[in-house]
Amino acid sequence: MTEALPSFPTRWPVPTRWADNDHYGHVNNVAYYSYFDTAVNAWLMSATGMDTRELPAIGVVAETSCRFLRQISFPDQLEVGVACEKLGNRSVVYRLAVFRAGEDEPAALGRFVHVYVDEQTRQPVPVPEPIRAAVQGLINGA
Repeated sequence: MTEALPSFPTRWPVPTRWADNDHYGHVNNVAYYSYFDTAVNAWLMSATGMDTRELPAIGVVAETSCRFLRQISFPDQLEVGVACEKLGNRSVVYRLAVFRAGEDEPAALGRFVHVYVDEQTRQPVPVPEPIRAAVQGLINGA
C-alpha cells in the first residue's frame, strides 16, 4: 500500500541529476538517500529561517530506510514529501516520499532519523527550539 501526497504536509523540490542514473537507466538506490537528506535539511533551513549548521547542536543521521515502489530516471523533476512520524526529546523521525513533480503516487517511501548532538562533544542533547518549532508544524499539518 502506498501513501498519497496529502499525507505529507510539505514538499521540497529535488531534481534528478545525470549522475544519478545507473547502468540500468534508472536512478540508483543510493541517490534516494541524498534526496531525503537534501529535502529535510533544506526544508529545515527554510522553515526556521536560519542556517541550522550554525546551531550549537547538530542533527546526525542515525537511521534511514527506503522502500522502492516505482522507477524514476534523469531528467525527472522530483518532490520529496516531508512529514514527522515522531518528535522526541533528542531526535526527530521523518516520514518521506519521493514523487515525480505533479504526481500523487510516490516512487519511494522513506524514513530518516535525526539525533541531535552537541557540536563539540557529540553527546546527545535536546532538539534545538527552532527545529522543534518547525517540526511541530509537520505534526500539525502546517
